[in-house]
Amino acid sequence: MTRDPAGLTVADYLDGAREMTAANRPYLAHLLAEEAAQRTSDPTTAAGIRASFPAPATTREETD
Repeated sequence: MTRDPAGLTVADYLDGAREMTAANRPYLAHLLAEEAAQRTSDPTTAAGIRASFPAPATTREETD
């Protein structure tokens, strides 16, 4: 992966979103997927990306 954010592709962002999902980091996964969707020119593909990585609840429940 490149160190220059301008050189990242949609696939790079989606790979990162999948990694964050696997690491139980849904908010970061959502942010990366949203960036991928914004960089996609096809509205149907962008909608599919957004549906695959929905925004998590903004409230957090603490467990003991």
